[in-house]
Amino acid sequence: MSQQLISRSADLRRLRDEGFDVRIVSNHLVVGDVPYVNQQKEVKFGTLVSELTLAADVTKTPNDHVIHFSGDLPCDKDGAALTKIILNSDVKNLAPGFATQHSFSSKPAGGYKDYYHKVTSYIAMLATPAQSLDPEIKATNFRPIVADESESVFQYLDTASSRAEIGIVSAKLEMPSIAIVGLGGTGAYVLDLVSKAPIKEIHLFDGDNFLQHNAFRFPGAASLDDLKKQSTKVEYLAEKYTNIHRHIIPHPVNIDESNVDQLRNVAFVFVCLDKSKVKRLIFQTLDDAGLPYVDTGMGIQLVEDSLLGLVRTTTSTNEKRDHIGNRVSLSDGDQINEYSLNIQIADLNALNATLAVIKWKKLMGFYHDLEKEHNSVYTVSGNHLSNEDQA
Repeated sequence: MSQQLISRSADLRRLRDEGFDVRIVSNHLVVGDVPYVNQQKEVKFGTLVSELTLAADVTKTPNDHVIHFSGDLPCDKDGAALTKIILNSDVKNLAPGFATQHSFSSKPAGGYKDYYHKVTSYIAMLATPAQSLDPEIKATNFRPIVADESESVFQYLDTASSRAEIGIVSAKLEMPSIAIVGLGGTGAYVLDLVSKAPIKEIHLFDGDNFLQHNAFRFPGAASLDDLKKQSTKVEYLAEKYTNIHRHIIPHPVNIDESNVDQLRNVAFVFVCLDKSKVKRLIFQTLDDAGLPYVDTGMGIQLVEDSLLGLVRTTTSTNEKRDHIGNRVSLSDGDQINEYSLNIQIADLNALNATLAVIKWKKLMGFYHDLEKEHNSVYTVSGNHLSNEDQA
């Protein structure tokens, strides 16, 4: 509950988002990495501990202007004790296994407005002597914040959303599950983007192995050791992206009649395949289930000594599905073009994935959607994006 409490309280959240080492221990506010000077005129780092006044899991105005400190006796730059703020120097066990050695008292006119005001005021009193000895010293070190598994799908907190104050908007992306079918290039970039969204489960479907040519179309940089493992694409990607998202679920199989019904169990599907026959099977299954999906595709041609290309993003929802057959090739003969021959076009893979994820975010209400287009085509040579099939 520690990080939930911080996220709900504007003053604590501000401390965290500005890079202070903030946590809650036994109903006390604990702030680490506080620079100060000891009696030997050495720069050290201590910890401030404050009482925490709450109402319904949200902070109120601090009841107490006193704050406690774990560390040596704090001094000015010459090693003289900061007697103006030191109240007592005795050991207090404020939490199990957590002791402080000093307490400070400094009350501004009108008291402290909130815990941000209180904490930063005391940090300034302690850090100023340290910064006079070392101007590079600071209390904002942006330590990684581990997320509790019961509170977040992420391994560490999404402080990007809170810093931008779009937490309410980001919450619109919370959904039980999505699937990405096909992780050859575009699908891998889709995973890169959606792994930063608060989706409970991300399912990956692809039966192919991760080979050397794939590394040049994937996000990130695969190592030689990664390639030597010859794992499947989904197992390789799940291993990498579990570093940020706890629930990346690999399915090292290609979708066919025997397993397509697994897609009925997710809330949204990204289809990133170049096999028309399989697409037709997937589309029929998702349409029957009333599930939304985005299909990605490219048309790449080698003309003389350069490539011409189109990047297509086609969406299907309950509001509009009748355009799919006109926009996506569903013929039995899977035509071979330069894309299917693995020409290295990671930038177009990334663009295709980005357009698909933006459209998904529009459907979720994260972005405004003025045109509600269900098909868009980007022309590489003309740098032109067209919108079609509005719902």
